[in-house]
This record gives sequence, C-alpha cells and structure tokens, in this order.
Amino acid sequence: MMNEKLNCPVDFVKVDENRVRVTAFFVIVFSVLYVVTGVWIIPALLLVDFALRAFNLNTYSPLASLSGIVVKQMDLKPKPVDRAPKRFAAYIGFGFLILIVIALFTNLIIESKILAGVIILFASLESFVGFCAGCYVYTLINRFKFQVKGE
Repeated sequence: MMNEKLNCPVDFVKVDENRVRVTAFFVIVFSVLYVVTGVWIIPALLLVDFALRAFNLNTYSPLASLSGIVVKQMDLKPKPVDRAPKRFAAYIGFGFLILIVIALFTNLIIESKILAGVIILFASLESFVGFCAGCYVYTLINRFKFQVKGE
C-alpha cells in the first residue's frame, strides 16, 4: 500500500513521537514478560493502560508517565506527530488486550500468548522503526466500510 493512498485519522493535536516510541518499548517489555511468565496480572494492567491512552487519559497512564520521565532523562528533543493514528493504534491494542484477558480466563493460554505476540510485533515496529500500523488499519477499515455500503 503506497503512502499517498493512506487515509490516516487526524485530529491536529500533536504528541511527542519519542514518548510514544518509549511507551511502545515498555509495552514490548511487559508483553514479553507475560509470554515468558504467564502471569495474568500483566495483560490486565496493560489493558487498563491501553484503555487510558485510547480514551485520551494519558496523564493517568503509568506507561505514558514512565515514558515521559525516560524521554526527559535522556534529554530527547521533541518530535511532534499527530496524535490520532497513535490513539487509533491504542484502540486496536485495547481490543487485542480484551481478547487476551478473555482468552486467559477461558483457559486459552496459548492463544492469549499468540495475541500477545501480535502486540509485541506491532509495538516493536513502533518502538524500533517508528512504523505505526494505525494508518494502514484505518485505511483498510474505511475501504471495507465503503465497499460494504456499495460506494
């Protein structure tokens, strides 16, 4: 999919890309920790954190707060990017974490770890490469909606 064909969500509110990428790194750390240990509280806490970030309550997000401290300590120059694709990605992550928690409580442990692997993959792309899949997923959803409506 070419970039000029992407239809990204936009809200004209800027966030610091460094902080987003550090937050994604912490998501990787906690998700890997869950996959290795199988401790159910880890995805439950990630679920709450993703919900806070998805529903625009970043000031209450432990991972976003921790990332802010790390970015400040590393003295990284702010890189403003639009918030909407990052927030949309948080909604998707929130959905995956709901599925992980449901899988855990229905004893589908392997399936929950596979879903955690998907989170690890996309958080790694964001953290290490700066690639946010939010625009791609958003574009696919919009194309599907238009095809279903017959437009």
